[in-house]
Amino acid sequence: MQILSAQTGGETKIAPLPKIDLSAHFPVWMRRAIMNVAVWQFIAAFAFILLGLVLKKISDYIFEKKLIPLFKKTRIDLDNLFLEALSKPVGFLLLLGGLAGAMAVLPFPETPDINGFVFGAVKILVALDFLWFLFRIVDIAVKYLTRLAERTESKLDEQLVPLVSKAIKVTVGAISFLWIMQLLGYNISSLLAGLGIGGLAVALALQDTLSNFFGSVFIFLDRPFIIGDWVKTGDVEGIVEEVGFRSTRIRTWPKTLVTIPNKTVANATIDNLSKMPKRRVSQTIGVTYETTAGQMERAVSAIKEILMNEKRVDQEFMVVRFSDFGSSSLDISILYFSKEVAFDEHLEVKEKINLAIMRKLKEMGLSIAFPTMSLYLENLNKDAAGKKEDRKRIDENPLPF
Repeated sequence: MQILSAQTGGETKIAPLPKIDLSAHFPVWMRRAIMNVAVWQFIAAFAFILLGLVLKKISDYIFEKKLIPLFKKTRIDLDNLFLEALSKPVGFLLLLGGLAGAMAVLPFPETPDINGFVFGAVKILVALDFLWFLFRIVDIAVKYLTRLAERTESKLDEQLVPLVSKAIKVTVGAISFLWIMQLLGYNISSLLAGLGIGGLAVALALQDTLSNFFGSVFIFLDRPFIIGDWVKTGDVEGIVEEVGFRSTRIRTWPKTLVTIPNKTVANATIDNLSKMPKRRVSQTIGVTYETTAGQMERAVSAIKEILMNEKRVDQEFMVVRFSDFGSSSLDISILYFSKEVAFDEHLEVKEKINLAIMRKLKEMGLSIAFPTMSLYLENLNKDAAGKKEDRKRIDENPLPF
């Protein structure tokens, strides 16, 4: 039996399912009416609902206890994933069938059209159940594509899988919406024609959305970064967590989540810090002014030897020089590159070298300087002595008045 729709006077009316009348097959006492509903109709509606529940339980048992465990033993897991996606929607469809049977038995008033409303709701539920099944199929496809992407060396595939999933779900949802509208008796052709006329207005309204979408396309084509990269764009610095159709999400070091529109990301200068082949260390070590020239030469040579003996320091370029006479120290400039790019491992290398330098300087009898200030009072003492001598001269030769 099929639900038909009729359009009268510009209004769409859903035609109900043909009513089930089995009164001729029941005894007289079952034909008696209670609130305009016969006793057999109450019993039949309850039986249909109970049948739907029983069939749902049987379906769930067959899928979960028999079919799915059986197909899990095969080498290909695509079949049991398909059965997992099918199990719940099938059970819900059987329950809807029992509910539709109960609605077909019970009499509903024609004014207002409760019968048409109830069966329209049942049709929508059936369509949503089918949409649910399609979404579960898409989830299976995403799992399968994710496994395939993990086998490849490129991380671009792993980024594309969520976008493909969202695009398919949006497409399936749009088609299902049109199907539901058609089930409710609306003219899809006129609806599509209206969408065509309003397409320009929609495009203008969604201008930013389209810009962000094409920004995401450019990001995937240029690949300035991938998920998991440490990037800096503008004032935002952190780890890329997600690249969507509209925006890119970056987890900052204070653990906040910053969402940046893709059109902004596509036009911004992006500093991908994860692509560093090595990481620079630039620092200055100051020793006290009691250090002699010979000690300074030996200290510079010792620090350079420490860097050359460390395997995690890049040996192609390093600088260790006595560079400046500082305000409170004799400064040694140190510049080298760590092969470890990750922040924690980089600090571990730097810490090891700093400790080695401290031990070596102590072994050589040198001290690392700290800010100091010396005050010389020689000139002040000389001025005081001069003033005292002048006062004595005046006392010996007073002025004649």
